[in-house]
Amino acid sequence: MRFFQKTKCTLKCLLWVPAALCALYFTCSSMNIFIGFLPMEKCTLEKGKLPTLDNSVDVSLDFWSRTDVQTCTTWKAPIIWEGMFDSKHYDQNHKKEGSSVALTVFAVGRYLDEYLETFLNSSEHHFMVGLPVSYYVFTDMPEKVPHIDLGPQRTLKVIKVQRHSRWQDISMMRMKVISDVIESDIRHHSTHVFCFDVDQVFTGRFGSEALGDSVALLHAYYYHLPKSYYTYDRNPKSKAYMETGDFYYHAAVFGGSWKSVKSLAEACYQNIMEDKQNNVEALWHDESHLNKYLWLHKPSRVLSPEYCWDTQIGYRSDIQVTRLLWAPKQYDKLRTP
Repeated sequence: MRFFQKTKCTLKCLLWVPAALCALYFTCSSMNIFIGFLPMEKCTLEKGKLPTLDNSVDVSLDFWSRTDVQTCTTWKAPIIWEGMFDSKHYDQNHKKEGSSVALTVFAVGRYLDEYLETFLNSSEHHFMVGLPVSYYVFTDMPEKVPHIDLGPQRTLKVIKVQRHSRWQDISMMRMKVISDVIESDIRHHSTHVFCFDVDQVFTGRFGSEALGDSVALLHAYYYHLPKSYYTYDRNPKSKAYMETGDFYYHAAVFGGSWKSVKSLAEACYQNIMEDKQNNVEALWHDESHLNKYLWLHKPSRVLSPEYCWDTQIGYRSDIQVTRLLWAPKQYDKLRTP
């Protein structure tokens, strides 16, 4: 009898371990460092075998230059890390092919004053330098958009959008806006689209090596964690419901060809609206729906956390360069009505 009681007690304790680790992970810097030592899965692509090619220049990717990280997915899509690519080779190839990029960003309410100018100025120095770039700034206050000195072949368009009372609705409704502007405008001028959150700062090259048909980003806080810790939506009533997945993707950055981004945005918006009709809201809003979509429709390219890093995580030996950083979050100040 005592044996069974002890076993039952042990099992209860073990069940608390994942929840305790998750809580510690987001509050304890020492735990973040410990998590960094958890090994990632490794690319199973054999030398001499080709990955799933997004474009012809991908044959030059060196998947074995980074033995410390996972450099390809199980469906043979590349995961882009520093040291895997020749930046000049990629730039030359995309210029030759006539690649052009639309960047969408939402700056609504206090987010405009707090982040937009820094985001755009840093983008001018680091985002797709040398390629034609069209900025699409969505805001409820067009008159407050700051003047930005744009480089050659770079343009900026300001589009007024409705301000919702809840930040969650702003986040979710952007999918509808993105889909609409791709249909009405972007598809006539740009080959690719990248969608960003505004509370970020470019700090290093975010270049043509990131371009692909469907591009997802590994979330900086989850890429070393076991899948059981991923915060997918677990509510069976939601269209975003997932029991498992491949990775946990961050909705702060996603992109691809205009056709692929339009398909993603349309599908996420439709699922968000269906949830609304059923009085359901996904756990992490549009990010939950994005993860569900990218599980069903595998991305052809995955960006490492170098492409959106949070310095609060602390030192990680596998992050050799940071290309985009989270800006300091001030949710109490910015998300109040």
